[in-house]
Amino acid sequence: MAKRLIPLFNRVLVEKIVPPSKTNAGILLPEQSSKLNSGKVVAVGPGFHGKDGKIVPVAVKEGDTVLLPEYGGTEVKLNEKEYYLYRDDDILGTLND
Repeated sequence: MAKRLIPLFNRVLVEKIVPPSKTNAGILLPEQSSKLNSGKVVAVGPGFHGKDGKIVPVAVKEGDTVLLPEYGGTEVKLNEKEYYLYRDDDILGTLND
């Protein structure tokens, strides 16, 4: 049975994108010190209640590629895969292709 985590409030479940370490031809790529810390949104919570009692929705949606802070997030392991939980306001932005 596969587990599925549905975040609460304004939390976002992200799978980090790991840049390839070698090309299709097998050439090893050097690790870049300025690599982009990005991830793919797997699940989002419904949002949080504002001061007026209305729900403020999360700014990202499932499938978005997002820019993540260098530090932070809570590591979660599901079905032998690593994911990270972030608050919506911790995500720095979305990345477009």
